Amino acid sequence: MAKDADARLTRMGIMAIGVLYEGDMHPYEMLRLLRRRRDDRLAPLTGGTFYHTIERLDRDGLVAQVGTDREGNRPERTTYSLTDAGRAAMRGWVRRELPQVDRLAEFRVALSEAHNLPRDEVIRLLETRRAALVEKLDRARSGLADALERRVPLQYLIEIEREVSLLSAEASWHDQIAQRLSDPTIPWGDDSPPASVH
Repeated sequence: MAKDADARLTRMGIMAIGVLYEGDMHPYEMLRLLRRRRDDRLAPLTGGTFYHTIERLDRDGLVAQVGTDREGNRPERTTYSLTDAGRAAMRGWVRRELPQVDRLAEFRVALSEAHNLPRDEVIRLLETRRAALVEKLDRARSGLADALERRVPLQYLIEIEREVSLLSAEASWHDQIAQRLSDPTIPWGDDSPPASVH
């Protein structure tokens, strides 16, 4: 079930599961927390779509309803908890997306949730991504060098020059983050202080 479920997970679903790692919450609280943390830079967070995502996670057994409460005249709010299947599905999704080079939006969300995997595994997955990134960078540099040798005008090369610059910067970031993650004194996963829920 988890393997099938992780293939269907969206970025928003992963973000919701990530918040539930911190404790049981109702969707309004999850959405408010994600927005407060500015996680809407990783995926658009609209109320209707978010509530629909929670319903789908519940239907797939990745989250479970654990209670309802009512405040004043407001509608009842259902509180959700993360299931073991949800944890497994999220880890599977992060494992699949973290080494990808051509799915930047998914990579960013996977990177934001990488702390839910063991440190050594994250380092290996990022090393795999770096190798693929360097291959892509080498192809881009080769294409640019070939175009320059053929005296292709600059106006046709702006985009590939940008790609070379961005890939170079990202490869450099990979080198830095691998070195930092390898430092055992840097807290990781369960060793880290808990994030603030409210």
